[in-house]
Amino acid sequence: MNFKEHLESLDIFKRVGRVADELGYETYVVGGYVRDLILERPCKDIDFVCVGSGINLAQKVAESFDEHVPLSVFKNFGTANIRLDDWEVEFVGARKESYRHDSRKPIVEDGTLQEDQERRDFTINAMAISVNAHNFGELIDPFDGLGDIKRKIIKTPTDPIITFSDDPLRMMRAVRFAAQLKFDIEPDTFLAIVHDAHRLQIVSAERIIDELNKIVMTAKPSYGFKLLFVSKLLHQFFPEMVELQGVDSVGDKSHKDNFYHTLQVLDNISVMTDKLWLRWAAIMHDIAKPATKRFNPKVGWTFHGHEDKGARMTPGIFRRLKLPMDERMKYVQKLVRLHLRPIALVSDKVTDSAVRRLLFDAGDDVDDLMTLCRADITSKNNNKVQRFLSNFDKVEQKIIEVEEKDQVRNFQPPVSGEEIMGIFGLKPSKLVGDLKEEIKEAILEGQIQNNKAEALDLLYKLADQKGLKKQH
Repeated sequence: MNFKEHLESLDIFKRVGRVADELGYETYVVGGYVRDLILERPCKDIDFVCVGSGINLAQKVAESFDEHVPLSVFKNFGTANIRLDDWEVEFVGARKESYRHDSRKPIVEDGTLQEDQERRDFTINAMAISVNAHNFGELIDPFDGLGDIKRKIIKTPTDPIITFSDDPLRMMRAVRFAAQLKFDIEPDTFLAIVHDAHRLQIVSAERIIDELNKIVMTAKPSYGFKLLFVSKLLHQFFPEMVELQGVDSVGDKSHKDNFYHTLQVLDNISVMTDKLWLRWAAIMHDIAKPATKRFNPKVGWTFHGHEDKGARMTPGIFRRLKLPMDERMKYVQKLVRLHLRPIALVSDKVTDSAVRRLLFDAGDDVDDLMTLCRADITSKNNNKVQRFLSNFDKVEQKIIEVEEKDQVRNFQPPVSGEEIMGIFGLKPSKLVGDLKEEIKEAILEGQIQNNKAEALDLLYKLADQKGLKKQH
């Protein structure tokens, strides 16, 4: 197969080929760009491998432009890259690698193109296309990566046990590529992952979570998570999710498998949103069910308080997984804590007060909360699902009506603590907090409107009851 026509359509390939010929370097575009070209997927990262100095090639290519081209050199890694508009172009010399058993840091030596291809993770990433004039556009594919793309197979170019033992992160990458491309992992390759899953423990949490988030962002994340679970990779870094799996029974009473329920919720929400952290809320929403599971002979299995317990577990899990501890964690924590609240509103008798409290607590995240709740409706009974979704339509309409009328989403109390202290000559104290809280409660209960005039009227009445006098 020859890709001459495609390569000629982009200046960078012809330019690199000319410079490579001047230097006498065999040079190839390799890896992800070649894979995505064949799969007809967009790709803005181009990797060039040359039999020679990648840094020297990059410098000469950068100098070949009339205008200034940003060049970054990483001497320790023997690589360099240049930026061209929205293209990221990397250069490296062909190399061979060997590993010590307890480290992911390889011993790197100069090598041939074939040795460079042998060290790559999967056959679909081990293809190369020449940019030299004498064989411009020719595909070099010693491990039949093209065939594996047609077969939709993830397979290592050499012995998978050695491939994964050398670099255990490749096991996560195998699952990630399978999930992204909707490919299968070749049986011997998957057995090697099972065999070496424990080796993932020497990989940093930052590298693992980067791959996991890419799996979370696939069109159907459950596929990747099932591969992680069956291979026992998930057990190495996310035991809380593993513990969701399984069904307990007492007599004729059993509960659903919360692991597979969670995956269904994740798939459901992935149809509705590309927000990474909303997808993480789906992953975390029932995470505390194993810790709160109890059997009641009258009603069967219960998970009382799992939403609050799950919210308390969220910071610890995020910290260990090296997920962000900022507003993104707090957002997930909030949705976990509130995910049962809208379900409680599914009734014709729902009060404005209950809706106001939900709006107050959820704030601007109420729409995402409702999306999570809709995704949480999983049943094999389609009529039951449709009935619940119809009920949620009514709740959302009620939320819109109450919000338009009362404007309590993220509302700030109409009278601040500073104003209360100024009016009555008070210092910061529990009394000031109590007055603010009573005004907030009165608004949420609908006893007064959410405006300053009515809030001040109530404040003066409360102050009179407590014997407070207005300062002149």
